Amino acid sequence: MVPFSHLLRSCLLSAVRSLPKAAHIRNTASMTEGLQPASVVVLPRYLAPAFKSFCQANHGPLPLLGQSDPEKVLPRLSTGPDVRTICPQFQKYEFGTCTDTLASLEEYSEQLKDMVTFIVDCSFSIDEALEQAGISRRDSADLSYTGAYKTTVPCATIADFCCPLVVTMRPIPKDKLERLLQATQSVGGQQGQPIHIGDPELLGIKALSKPDYGNYVACQPEDIPVFWPSQLTGLEALISCRAPLAFTSTPGCSVMILKDAVSPASCLTPGMVPEGHAISKDPLHYSIVSAAAVQKIRELESMIAIDPGNRGIGHLLHKDELLRAALSLSHARSVLVTTGFPTHFNHEPPEETDGPPGAIALAAFLQALGKETSMVVDQRALNLHTRLVEDALKQGVLKTPIPILTYQGKSVEDAQALLCKDGDPKTPRFDHLVAIERAGRAADGNYYNARKMNIKHLVDPIDDIFLAAQKIPGISSTGVGDGGNELGMGKVKEAVKKYIRNGDVIACDVAADFAVIAGVSNWGGYALACALYILNSCEVHERYLRRAIGPSRVAEEQSWTQALPSVAKEEKMLDILVQNQVRSGVSGIVGMEVDGLPFYGVHDEMVQKLVDATTMHK
Repeated sequence: MVPFSHLLRSCLLSAVRSLPKAAHIRNTASMTEGLQPASVVVLPRYLAPAFKSFCQANHGPLPLLGQSDPEKVLPRLSTGPDVRTICPQFQKYEFGTCTDTLASLEEYSEQLKDMVTFIVDCSFSIDEALEQAGISRRDSADLSYTGAYKTTVPCATIADFCCPLVVTMRPIPKDKLERLLQATQSVGGQQGQPIHIGDPELLGIKALSKPDYGNYVACQPEDIPVFWPSQLTGLEALISCRAPLAFTSTPGCSVMILKDAVSPASCLTPGMVPEGHAISKDPLHYSIVSAAAVQKIRELESMIAIDPGNRGIGHLLHKDELLRAALSLSHARSVLVTTGFPTHFNHEPPEETDGPPGAIALAAFLQALGKETSMVVDQRALNLHTRLVEDALKQGVLKTPIPILTYQGKSVEDAQALLCKDGDPKTPRFDHLVAIERAGRAADGNYYNARKMNIKHLVDPIDDIFLAAQKIPGISSTGVGDGGNELGMGKVKEAVKKYIRNGDVIACDVAADFAVIAGVSNWGGYALACALYILNSCEVHERYLRRAIGPSRVAEEQSWTQALPSVAKEEKMLDILVQNQVRSGVSGIVGMEVDGLPFYGVHDEMVQKLVDATTMHK
């Protein structure tokens, strides 16, 4: 017996070839020999401009190949009783409700005179990518089709077309994820890239076992769910507009149209090959970014890893911590930043010049990306940081004020109350916490500067916020440090104890998810801002961030460039600290100096080096 899939393809090929006027599709690309699968949406003429705009605004799930003129809808696809019986080619919708399934649209020839057909590309084959990656199919190759799910991710709304993104999922063995990403690039270019890797609840999908369309493909313990945008988004859009009469191709059944010449622009260059990186275990979440962007961020990580104070920080370095921290921050909606190391306990203020500049530079870039950004500082240092932010606004270092919080809680419940709305761990206020040169609690409960002096009386228990975040799904954290006694450095505490002077006493015991090590902590803040610029300017990552719906944000690159750290802004920021009598960490000097290193000739050169590496070849 001939398999149904072969019968269907044969019948459709015959139907299309027998009708030379089949290609009444508006498209500027030239036509070549061959056919490709597509789905169709047939709408009244008055809805056509809006639907075209809807497809263009949501190109990921609805890559539009073209549209017909009225009266030139589609070739007849009623190719025999077997096909009509097994897979009717069209569904009829009236006011958003499916009222019939049809083998052809022939009986509606009069109505079709005032309707327009849209052709949506279905040529990317997940199965082909799986085969190329050496991954076996889990679903049966019978008459059913792989499950698709309505998400809570809204598509860009155009006129009456308002609907959620629909996605399809395939379980991928963890050890074959990279191979799959390479295969999807090879098979489908940008259209083949997934839009989510990890926990389905991040898309609003409550139960993978209950797809809205098609059949569930079961996940095994070592599998990662990988999601692609589905053309069934167009069906949801059609339902939302409640047209008096409309048609679509039946879910799971494609029509075959003449194949366009492949556009080189649809393929990715070698540097744009997507890479997957884990950024969260609870919930499970991966991000993707181009190989070229990864390489640039690794260059930034190397730049800031020099050790001007000869502290031995090279032993604390873990590869790609900057990359993973930046990826996690890139996905965050709301970020809480903390800083403040009161190392000069005999002076007022006791703070040092390392920390606030890096924190404010990072906050400025997070704000430019549209992320809610707040700071939390010691109660006794609230007035100082308020002045720093106010002066940064006046000097143009910041464009938007940063809300400043304090925390003096005494319990996990207090920390959770700050982190979450009404203290409910299911509704966190922040997605990511960042500590930049923030005094970190040692194993004995005290806080120490590099000389083993206990400064606990000057430090509020902001560490508790990081500890509470470890138990709240959806909140990640980053610690930036240069000596091992900073908040977040608990992740590398064994290396601190072994290699850093006084490390057995001063090592911070509180870990962050990501530990960014820098020769001067400010440099880590600058590098995070630069890494975020690289990520959001990367088409591969930016498409993944917006789940291939809505307009690209890469056009905002110019405003992001202005938000990057600069020598002029960091000079102003350090001068603001000097005006507020904040001292250099090593020397105790009130001057243009950080950690005993002069701004001119050291810090200014590092800032320029980071920015040049970030913006080169753009």
